[in-house]
Amino acid sequence: MDQLLTSAQIRATETAAMAAGDVTGLDLMERAGAGVVDAVFSTWPGLKAGGEAWVLAGPGNNGGDGYVIARLLDGRGWRVTVFALGDPARLPPDASANHARWAELGETRTLAALPEATGQPALIVDALFGTGLTRDLPDEVRRALAGVAEVARDGATRVVAVDIPSGLCADSGRRRGCDLPADLTVTFHSAKPGHFLADGPEICGALRVVDIGLRSDPGPEVLRLTSAPPRRVVHKSGGHKYNHGHVLVLAGGPGRGGAARLAARAALRVGAGLVTLGPTPDALGENAARLDAVMLAPVADAPVLARILDDSRLNALCLGPGLGHERARDLVPVVLAARRATLLDADALSAYSGTPSALFDHLHPACVLTPHDGEFAWLFPDLADRLAAPPGDGAAFSRLDAARAAARRAGCTVLLKGPDTVIAAPDGRAVLNAASYERAAPWLATAGAGDVLAGLIAGLLARGLAPVNAAALAAWLHVEAARGFGPGLIAEDLPEALPGVLRGLKD
Repeated sequence: MDQLLTSAQIRATETAAMAAGDVTGLDLMERAGAGVVDAVFSTWPGLKAGGEAWVLAGPGNNGGDGYVIARLLDGRGWRVTVFALGDPARLPPDASANHARWAELGETRTLAALPEATGQPALIVDALFGTGLTRDLPDEVRRALAGVAEVARDGATRVVAVDIPSGLCADSGRRRGCDLPADLTVTFHSAKPGHFLADGPEICGALRVVDIGLRSDPGPEVLRLTSAPPRRVVHKSGGHKYNHGHVLVLAGGPGRGGAARLAARAALRVGAGLVTLGPTPDALGENAARLDAVMLAPVADAPVLARILDDSRLNALCLGPGLGHERARDLVPVVLAARRATLLDADALSAYSGTPSALFDHLHPACVLTPHDGEFAWLFPDLADRLAAPPGDGAAFSRLDAARAAARRAGCTVLLKGPDTVIAAPDGRAVLNAASYERAAPWLATAGAGDVLAGLIAGLLARGLAPVNAAALAAWLHVEAARGFGPGLIAEDLPEALPGVLRGLKD
């Protein structure tokens, strides 16, 4: 399932299911606990019955899941101790019922007793706080978790988080006092944004999603993960080259053409029918020596570019990589006035640091902006400040929130780069391209990789994809190409790895 439900959305899904009589709260708790236990033993089949387990149970329904897990582990022959936060007598009804069931079998100690606990548990279950955490963890909990982390540090103890590691915000992936990283996180019905955003992948360990019998009808506001497109979306189905679009990639002066050449080659590889590189006249020779299928057209200045754009077959424009700030300020207004599908990256963004309104006043819905975190801070300093500030009470501001706000302000699609790349449209639609867990691609941290991404987006824009779809698909292809190549990747390898990715797409 590619949808990522926020804390509020998953609560609404559970409430609706219970109100409809489809399931009870006790049913959901039992299924969740059983799902965690099954995930533990499928992940680590070497864990043997008779081992010692500590279950950390919180004061809410996450703690109720913990009591189910304790009971099920006991039934498998494990020696289980529960360490509870708060008074079990004040638990919500379903959690209280499961505490009562556990009390017939084993011991419940207070969380404050953890520092005196002895032994070396093979398994620690973190069921203190789930997805609803909207404040920093209390100091007493942080101290307890830090102590547990010391116990687990020798590598012999496995730590399992129920729904999400305690102290990690389920909506933003930001730390709220999270001091116990998990080896495995087991969540229910769908993953949550915080599993993939910010610190989430680092803290969650491996991630498993367990079906507990809920149904949801996600609306357009639900965040989704990018996924493999059908073959027909990117494969060509006949016609001549102009049926598949013509990209103009604007380039800089002598010695600055590498980034734009990477973008141009990527645009061609992703299926644009034609790609033209537009360097300054004095850089024409060096680019001609490096290019064959990519055409060349010297672009001296804004008036020359305006004449070139009289050719309406140039239906997608890419500028920024290696462009230079002065040249960007000269050419960006001409490009935006043409009202064509436009990718703005690198220098086309940073040239407007300090004066972002000078850019925003001319953007249109067919544009895509692709800032990394630094460029984002130059264009949207207030949003970047909110991301950098401590979360405070209430919902933590996330990269998803920031990208959506930026897209609304700019009036076009914004792709905020990172291992957790968020692509947001002005109407609030958003997708997340996560290079984490099984899709980790650390080799993308290399010079020029962003230039290739810019070219992929421009090529897909030329082929007629809507801006948010072009950006999302390009981000997915970018990661898959890196994963297909593997260690040792440099940016030049990405376009060459792309045919293998495209061949592997399913109908």
